[in-house]
Amino acid sequence: MLSVHTSPRDQPGTGDAGGMNVYVAELSRALARRGAGVEIFTRATSSTLPDTVELDPGDDRVLVHHVPAGPYEGLDKNDLPAQLCAVTAGVVRHAATRPAGWFDVVHAHYWLSGQVGWLAAERWDVPLVHTMHTMARVKNAALAPGDSPEPPTRVIGEEQVVSAADALVASTAEEAQDLVGMYGADPARVHVVAPGVDLSTFRPWAGDRAALRRDLGLPVDRDVVLFAGRVQPLKAPDVLVYAIGVLRATGRPVPLLVVLGGPSGRPAALRELQALAVALGVEQDVLFRPPASRTELARWFAAADLVAMPSRSESFGLVAVEAQAAGTPVVASAVGGLRSVVHDGVSGRQVRGHDPAVWADVLASTLADPAVRGPWRAAARRVAEQYGWDATAEQVLKVYALAAERRARG
Repeated sequence: MLSVHTSPRDQPGTGDAGGMNVYVAELSRALARRGAGVEIFTRATSSTLPDTVELDPGDDRVLVHHVPAGPYEGLDKNDLPAQLCAVTAGVVRHAATRPAGWFDVVHAHYWLSGQVGWLAAERWDVPLVHTMHTMARVKNAALAPGDSPEPPTRVIGEEQVVSAADALVASTAEEAQDLVGMYGADPARVHVVAPGVDLSTFRPWAGDRAALRRDLGLPVDRDVVLFAGRVQPLKAPDVLVYAIGVLRATGRPVPLLVVLGGPSGRPAALRELQALAVALGVEQDVLFRPPASRTELARWFAAADLVAMPSRSESFGLVAVEAQAAGTPVVASAVGGLRSVVHDGVSGRQVRGHDPAVWADVLASTLADPAVRGPWRAAARRVAEQYGWDATAEQVLKVYALAAERRARG
C-alpha cells in the first residue's frame, strides 16, 4: 500500500488526514484478516517516527514504513511532487531488503502515491492498482468561491497514473464514469468497489442519550446538528454557519451546530470560520471542537440529531456512512458519492446547491419531521449495513487477481 502524503496512523479531521486515512487503515486490516501481509509506505513527517511500526500494536500483519523525503515538517501537500523521487527511492531501497518477489501487487492511494507506485510496480514487475480518492478535474468543477483550483501538473500526473494502472478502483459508479469520461480510462480496467464502515464501532447508542449529551457538554433539550470533517472550502462548513445565521435572523428555532474538526489547507481556516460565526451573531449557536478518535466520533454521531455534509465534492462520503451506522440521519449535498450513500427521504436529505437559505429551510424542515426521531434513524442503520470492510476486502482481492492477469497478458 502506498499512502505518500498522509499516514493511516494520523488523526482524521485536520490537515490532510481524512476519509482516505480511514480507508487505507481499515482496508489493510480487512485484507490481513484474509491472510494477506500488508506493508504501507508513507512519508515520514517527524524525525521521532520509527522506520517501521505496526499499524496496530501487537499485530505484525500490517506494517507502516516511514520513508524520509525532504524536510520532516513544513511541507504542504502541493510541495510533495518535488519529493516523489526521494519517496520512490526509499520504497525501492526498503524492498531490496526483502526476498525477490516479495510483493505481489502495489495498491496506490491518491495521485502522488500513484506516481511512486507506477515506478515501483515496473521495477518489481507486479500489477499497479490505484484508487484516486479525489480527482483534480472533479474538484475544479465544483470550487468554492475564492478557493484555488488544482494545478495543471496534478491533472497531468493523474492522467499518467490512470494510463499506467493495471486496475483502477472507484468507490461509486459515478466516480467510475468520471474516470472514463474525464480521464480517458479504459472501462475494462475500472472496478467499482464501495468502501466499508466499522459497524461495531459505529452503531446506534444503546444507553441514555441525555446522559451521553451531558457527558459531551451538549444541551439535552436542543436539536444538535453535527459537522465532522476538515475545515476547508471543499467541505463547505461555512454554508452551515450561514444557514444558522439565516435561522436566527428569521426567528425560527435554531439548532446547535457542532463543528468537529481542524483546519486544512491553510492554518487560518478554523479561525476564519469562528470569525464568521461572530460576524453573523451566532457564536453562541456554534460549538467548535477538535477532531475526535474513532470511538469518540461514534459518540458524537450518536448524540446528534442530524449530521450535515454540505461538501462541494465527495468521491464517496465515508462520514455519511459512519453517521448512518450510528443511526443518525444525514443531510448532504447532492454531489458525488453522497448521492449514493444518503437515501433521500429515507435515511436523510439531499440538498442541491449551497445556498445558505435553502440549507436553513432543509435543516429546519428535517428537524421538525417526526420521522427523523424514529423511522429515519432505523433506516440509516439499515443503509449503513450494506457496507462492510470485509466485503470491500473480498472485492479488492478480486481486483488484484484481475490486475495480475492483465499484466501477465501484457
